[in-house]
Amino acid sequence: MRRITRIATVGIASAALALSATACGGKKSSDASSSPSESGQKSAAIAYDIGGRGDQSFNDAAYAGLKKAETDLKIKTSEAEPTDGEGEADKVQRLTELARKGNNPVIGVGFAYAPAIKKVAPKFPDTTFGIIDDTSVTGPNIANLVFNEEQGSYLAGVAAAKVSKTGTVGFIGGVEVPLIKKFEAGFTQGVKDTNPNAKVLSAYLTQPPNFDGFAKPDLGKAAAQGQLDAGGADVVYAAAGLAGSGAIEAASAKGKWAIGVDSDQYNQAGLAKYKDSILTSVTKDVEDSVFNLIKSVEDGKPTTGEIRYGLDKDGVGLADSNPKYKEMADVIAAVEKAKADIIAKKINVKTAP
Repeated sequence: MRRITRIATVGIASAALALSATACGGKKSSDASSSPSESGQKSAAIAYDIGGRGDQSFNDAAYAGLKKAETDLKIKTSEAEPTDGEGEADKVQRLTELARKGNNPVIGVGFAYAPAIKKVAPKFPDTTFGIIDDTSVTGPNIANLVFNEEQGSYLAGVAAAKVSKTGTVGFIGGVEVPLIKKFEAGFTQGVKDTNPNAKVLSAYLTQPPNFDGFAKPDLGKAAAQGQLDAGGADVVYAAAGLAGSGAIEAASAKGKWAIGVDSDQYNQAGLAKYKDSILTSVTKDVEDSVFNLIKSVEDGKPTTGEIRYGLDKDGVGLADSNPKYKEMADVIAAVEKAKADIIAKKINVKTAP
């Protein structure tokens, strides 16, 4: 089943509703009225990763970039949602339809789109295809939007080690794949460099080809409860997309700290009731990466090849929205020093545990 939605005016409240719908196992969308080629207007499109829009994390960051392009560049935008249990053929069909409708660029949100983009991009040489978090598929009309997640996660490890009172912290990965291992590696190194005696509990929710670990909050909640109760952790960092919201809920219920991911989760409407427990978030500037690619196409100079975002370009970082975090002068000082040392290459952050 394929679903494509043209954005009209959608705010954060709609994203919150989408979160609820996803948690219940279903989503609704409306059909696009007319294609960009039919209307003569320019349009850009994104195809969401597992969890879809409303995950308060990765997909919502991509949506923010699309919405910014719609507002600032005065273009039409289209979205395509994933379906439960879909395969590569579904992704191929989704990207093909978006390209046929005249969208340019067409952006796949997440590494899972790599095989589909490899098949579809050569058939539309005049369309720029973007893929986030993947460098395995390349081509003259493909832009690889990638991030140094390990660097941002290192900073989270520094913060976690500084605030932990038990000396034990937890890491939860959605699915055990190389991308998520970058988060674990950086986080663990940051913790250990700050407190060599600290203990890091690591858990993955699912193994490929099961990607439910990015989509089901109950899995994240159960894993976090185990680390908090049996493991004695008092800080939990989850890199698990929508499933990470369950880990945040569990930490909040225990009066412990959670560290968010991808978006500044302290400011996500769907997580408002847990926000006092969100110490900080490891941010990835997915929003600007999406907007910048769309703008490059609109300017007539489409960017292709690897486009990397690291600490040196503020492409990854650590959010400071929580007022409690802003009061932690010693934590902030340690994080800022670590950031400077990484940028200066005094610290080499590992990309594998």
